[in-house]
This record gives sequence, structure tokens and C-alpha cells, in this order.
Amino acid sequence: MSGHSKWHNIQGRKNAQDAKRGKIFQKIAHDLYVAAKAGGADPDMNASLRLVVEKAKAANMPKENIQRALDKASGANGAKFEEVTYEGYGTAGVAVLVEASTDNINRTVSSVRNSFKHAGGALGTSGSVAFQFDRRGYLAIDRSAFPDLDEDTILEAALEAGAEDVQTSDDVFEIYTEPADFQSVESALTEAGYVFEEAEVTMIAQNPMDISEEDREKLDKLVDELEENEDVLAVYTTAD
Repeated sequence: MSGHSKWHNIQGRKNAQDAKRGKIFQKIAHDLYVAAKAGGADPDMNASLRLVVEKAKAANMPKENIQRALDKASGANGAKFEEVTYEGYGTAGVAVLVEASTDNINRTVSSVRNSFKHAGGALGTSGSVAFQFDRRGYLAIDRSAFPDLDEDTILEAALEAGAEDVQTSDDVFEIYTEPADFQSVESALTEAGYVFEEAEVTMIAQNPMDISEEDREKLDKLVDELEENEDVLAVYTTAD
């Protein structure tokens, strides 16, 4: 893995989103969907899902929102959703990857295309930007929660659990896994007593790029509009 820290991007987005309760619920709904898809919609049988459900309750997310995300993942109540990925470019040539789950492809692609247009970007063809991202399992441990935990200890524990890499900074231990190993690594480290600030299978830009503040504002407008779409599960960009 490169020396790029996903944690800094997460923290930057969180600072902008903290005042937007809907955005927090959208992120949790995404995590619920992904965890339920990967390990089943029963929290008692899915440790990853159980952690996200607890996070949802702590954020006072309505029960119906939680159930809607689980129904989407499991196809309960006759729900038939198709997972789709849209690719395009935002301002300054930043690559944008949009993951969605929809029961109406035409509605969703039209909405996503309009969001790109509104922000001066353009929806691309399949494969146009996906090669710029890697899918990885990602777990972040806030060092302030474990002041006595040293790098060698977490590195040994993570690698023994099956992790691929560990990056250390002053504030966080960032653990990366192969997507297929994510659940087993998360379960093993949870059983060992570690608590994660972030735990997800995500897309990570191979070569994050710096952009100006003006371009950042335009890109944030695009990301915000996409995230407000109920069909959208996650938005990834190559902007640092």
C-alpha cells in the first residue's frame, strides 16, 4: 500500500458532514447494506452487521431506516434491487466512482448523470475510471482509545488475523485486508478486544491527486448531490 492515509480523507468528510444528520444516516445505511450483503441480514449471525446496527442505534437512526437497508440487501418483502456502478469525471479530471442499488435503472442513471452535469462533470462509460481504484477491506483504530498500544503489537495481531498491511500515524492505526478476508480479520481483532472507528470494504484510489480549493468546492457539490440520492450507496473519488 502507498503511504496515503484514508483516515485523513474520512476525517475531512466527517467534519463537513457532522452537521448533516441525513448524511450520517446515509453512511450507516451503506454500511448496513454492505455488511448484510456479505454475511447475511441477521445481526446475531453476522458480527460485522451487529457492530453497524449498534452504531446506527447510537446515532439514533430510526428503526425503519435500519430495516429498509437490511431489506434492500436481503430482498425481503419482495424487494428486488440491482447493484450498479457508475463511473465518471468531476472537476479537474478527478475520477469518480458511484456505487448504487436500485429497483429502477433508468431513474438512477438519469439522476446520476444530472448530478455530474450540475457540477461540471461528466458520466463516463463502464471501465473508464474503475482501474484507478483498488477494493480493500479497511479498519481504523483510534490511537487515543488505546494509548498503550504500540505499532509492533497491532502489526503482529493484524497480520496474524490475516491482514495485508498496517499503516501507522500519530492518530490512527490503519489496517488493510483483501476484501474476502475482511470479515475474518475484523472478527478476530474484535474478539481480541480492539474497537474500530471505521470498518468497511471500500474503494481506495491508487494515486490520490491534489486539487485547488475552488475545484474542491465543485467536487464537494457533486459528491453531496450524489450522496443525497437514495439509490446511491457510496461515492469514491481520486481527490486527496
